[in-house]
Amino acid sequence: MDDLPLAFAVQRQDTPALEVVVNFGVLAGRNATPAEIDRLAEWLLDELDSVSIVSEDRHEIGQHGEAAVQQVRIEVPAERVPRDVADRRALEERLTERASHWARLCASDRHVDVPAEP
Repeated sequence: MDDLPLAFAVQRQDTPALEVVVNFGVLAGRNATPAEIDRLAEWLLDELDSVSIVSEDRHEIGQHGEAAVQQVRIEVPAERVPRDVADRRALEERLTERASHWARLCASDRHVDVPAEP
């Protein structure tokens, strides 16, 4: 186990052609649960035959401050995105609308209050 690589560099060739980011933590005050991600996937599979969903804690850190957010990213590969600009925009709108509705439902089911900083 000592020789198992725990960190490694990756060069991505296939970045998603369409990405929808949900600021889940801002609304719910917590991370999305696996069951909630599964529910989102069901709703998205009505639109797409496959999709990648990433739930993450994102930390932006610099010399003069830092921020942490819990977000969900929906990644759609190029072969699933329409080439026509109007069709692509329509897909973006439908996915964004579904993701927003999903996040609101999750937050109404279970919300964690974030304490204010002094």
